[in-house]
Amino acid sequence: MQLKELTEWEARCTQEAASACQAACPLHMDARGFCAHLARRHWDKAWNLLVRTVPLPGLFARCCDAPCQDACLRRDLGGAIAVGALERFCAEAAKPVAPPRPLPSKHWDVAVLGSGLSGLCTAWELARRGFEVTLYRTALVGIPNELPAALIETEMENLERLGVVLVPAPSPDPDLPKILLREAKTVFVDADALPGALAALGQPDAATCGTKIAGIFANRPGEPSFAMRAAVGRRVTVSVERFMQGIALTTAREGEGPYRTRLVTDLSGVKPVPAIAPERGFTEETAEAEAEAGRCINCQCLTCVKHCVFLEHYKSYPKAYARQIYNNSSNVVGIRQANTMINSCMLCGLCEELCPGNFSMAAVCLDARRVMVCQDRMPPSAHEFALRDMAFANSGHCALARHAPGKDSSQYLFFPGCQLTASDPDGVAAAYGDLRSRLGEVGLLLSCCGAPARWSGREARFQEAMAVLDEQWRSLGRPTLVVACPSCQVLLAESLPKATLVSYWSLLRAIGLPPGATARDGATLAINDPCAARHDATLQQDVRALLGACGVTVVEPALSGRTTECCGYGGLLAQANPDLGIRVARHRAEAAAEDFATYCAMCRDMLAKAGKRARHLFDLLFPRGGDPAARPATGFSRRRENRVRLKERLLADLWKEPAPAPKAAFESIAVAFTETAERHMEERRILVSDIQKVLRHMEETGRRFVHEQTGHSLASYRPSVVTYWVQYEAGSAGYLVHNVWSHRLQIMEGHA
Repeated sequence: MQLKELTEWEARCTQEAASACQAACPLHMDARGFCAHLARRHWDKAWNLLVRTVPLPGLFARCCDAPCQDACLRRDLGGAIAVGALERFCAEAAKPVAPPRPLPSKHWDVAVLGSGLSGLCTAWELARRGFEVTLYRTALVGIPNELPAALIETEMENLERLGVVLVPAPSPDPDLPKILLREAKTVFVDADALPGALAALGQPDAATCGTKIAGIFANRPGEPSFAMRAAVGRRVTVSVERFMQGIALTTAREGEGPYRTRLVTDLSGVKPVPAIAPERGFTEETAEAEAEAGRCINCQCLTCVKHCVFLEHYKSYPKAYARQIYNNSSNVVGIRQANTMINSCMLCGLCEELCPGNFSMAAVCLDARRVMVCQDRMPPSAHEFALRDMAFANSGHCALARHAPGKDSSQYLFFPGCQLTASDPDGVAAAYGDLRSRLGEVGLLLSCCGAPARWSGREARFQEAMAVLDEQWRSLGRPTLVVACPSCQVLLAESLPKATLVSYWSLLRAIGLPPGATARDGATLAINDPCAARHDATLQQDVRALLGACGVTVVEPALSGRTTECCGYGGLLAQANPDLGIRVARHRAEAAAEDFATYCAMCRDMLAKAGKRARHLFDLLFPRGGDPAARPATGFSRRRENRVRLKERLLADLWKEPAPAPKAAFESIAVAFTETAERHMEERRILVSDIQKVLRHMEETGRRFVHEQTGHSLASYRPSVVTYWVQYEAGSAGYLVHNVWSHRLQIMEGHA
């Protein structure tokens, strides 16, 4: 990711944008943070926040007209938060504090003429920024008469603490601003305190407060809002800083004063809570102030985080993640802390659907993976198992491309996908038989679409796999591809643009259900749309129609269709971060009380791993007895075995071809497993064939360790880049495996 790309992605995420109340405040006081402190009865912290933000806080807190309340998102949900009343309460309840320490002196003299509210606030803001300020005092203007004189005097003393020099204003003179400009480098005129001053200066610019005389600034008189008059000081300070530096006064002033925020806050789950407005105001003796502050929604744009376990897991939000990924890619040496985070994104696209700015973590993370692969920085353990599985699915053990038995051409070509053949080979065989019986010339293509290579960022390997598929499709006469896996359909549509594709599920709706397809129990099932089908409304409708035709009552989870949630397999999350993958699966499993129905093999198996009863649509179309919703997830070794046996079975039954060549020597080793060993094999992605290779190597070399107390043996073997360890005991019928481990360290044998 380049810096320009980072900036573009950051601009899409609105989480760091101001809340509506803060944006509406002319001084951008953080009402969210202020209310958060008050809700915890932290009066002093709330007051400190106010003091750091606004000028003359003792005066401001008691007089602010609170324009933030008009923008409060609570206004239609019980009433806007009473920020103005809470400020007045806080000013009385909190301990007094000194004004903030000013910045180092800029050695630039500014004269402020007039003691109206705008003049006082301008002196405050300029002094805080390090200007040498002299305030020429006049009669106070725009400040309520009922305020205690002691309060006004305290604020004058605070101005002096900031370094402001207070002197009486000279006698009124239309040329006084020009006269002061001879002594000071800049002058501000409070037009409310000196009504006739603008006659010689002209109407000041609304954005910069500049007048027709360079170096003299002024406010426009008559502003009714207390907060807007107070905010003049900040606008003038920016203009004076630019004037001092010789920078254009008008450039990029949009963020000053009130503006419309980009922050989008989802209010769908926010319940109305009545406002609390005591007649005599808030007091410390009651809990009313914290209760009213506690009504604050704490507006944030975190919809994507709320609905994505991955985004929530890393405790931040997309804009911050984009920065981490940029830093991770730019790190030349040392540890790249974001590797696991980058490889944990499901690439499902839900965040982009929910984000008002269409921020796509999928695009950012996939690009980062590709960069890591190109730079040879991708941890080999992240996706190796999935890539090995892809290679196996495309090997001669499993892959097959044929016309239907007895046919020399194909009108259709059934492509079930490697995960469906691994999870439910009987269903695949039944579906292919049904298609042939009703459509005739239906060929079969058993292969992997290359999704593991694409998701892992290995684009070259993906293109190689797609080139093989393209050649097989062409060799069979370019028939219409009937695709049963939604992920396969998306990738094939993108990478085989000349091929005609149809979803198996849409085709089935057109030709009708297979004979015997039914849900005789009149099941009520929650639909789980795969994330790959997110943008295929037609496919979603066809599946629901098929379920209805099977007698199923369909329940829609809160997030389905376009906003469906990932099962935890997408983007190879379950491979790169297995624990998080299970968390995602459990989160999705909790989306409905009913059993799930889905049309993705991995969705079905991931839900089953999470303990959720789930049926693949094949379970309804081709019922085979038992309780299909209780079928456990197919283990990794069994998945490979299923693909191999499916090919052997189809070749023997349909094409009448002899059994394949003899197995490798290690495959003849008989093994059984304890429950502990089976669990660890699944958790650590260790296959039966890996165990058999270790034991075969042990038989050939005799190398093993023996535990004296248990009698168990321990052997290891490194067939490629991974070393496998097996704890076992030998028996007359073979080996009983008690435990298994794997690692990437290579053990070098020493020599005497």
